[in-house]
Amino acid sequence: MTEQAEREGEALTDKPGAWVDLALTLPIFVLYHLAVVFLRVKNATDMLTGELLHLADGSTTAYLGITLAIGVVFAGTFAFLGRGHAFRPGKFVQIAVEGVLYAVLMRMAAGVVMERLFAGHIDEGSRFTGFVMSLGAGFYEELAFRVLLYGVGAKVLLALFAEPQTSFVASTRTTLTVRSVGVLVAWGVASSLLFSGFHYVGALGDPWKLTSFVFRLLLGLALTLIYATRGFAAAVWTHAVYDVWVLVFR
Repeated sequence: MTEQAEREGEALTDKPGAWVDLALTLPIFVLYHLAVVFLRVKNATDMLTGELLHLADGSTTAYLGITLAIGVVFAGTFAFLGRGHAFRPGKFVQIAVEGVLYAVLMRMAAGVVMERLFAGHIDEGSRFTGFVMSLGAGFYEELAFRVLLYGVGAKVLLALFAEPQTSFVASTRTTLTVRSVGVLVAWGVASSLLFSGFHYVGALGDPWKLTSFVFRLLLGLALTLIYATRGFAAAVWTHAVYDVWVLVFR
């Protein structure tokens, strides 16, 4: 079977390929960057907005133009490298629905555990600010903590402490050894601890509380599981939808 045929027959339960996975997050990425320029805050892991404003010499109009241009270039690149499959409407709908379902489950669990939210404290309490910051948290925190910290870290740890042939965070199915599973679980807990602790650092950080720290740790573990089993896009959409729910519609 050719690669093209395999992609056309991709089942709903299949994990998206790398380019498709990244492309499915493009709406959240672009919408966040189009809106965040109108706020006085940005996500703490967002390293791009400041650079784009510098490139635009502080001009909001130029910044918006550059952001739209980046979105168009990325969309074209994804469509070409993904042979048109990156933007299949059905896949967008599937990932969005998954994100909503996972967010509902997380919110139900949150109601049982505690009422404190994990998206971070925001002094500007408008719904618009909450919406934009939710998109930024969904994309950039998942990129930082799930892809770079957990995903890359897991590959390194597996190479060091498990069988070299073991593959992780891939679209193909792989049989993991007991040692590999132990490494992944331990690193999942460690990276989720860092994810939780991150929310107490900086100007937008919350006051330290053990209950909220444990709560965020559990949410971090849930997002790590979603990332490992369903991919980056599913984790981004889940995180963003969850934050929109608790910051905008609460």
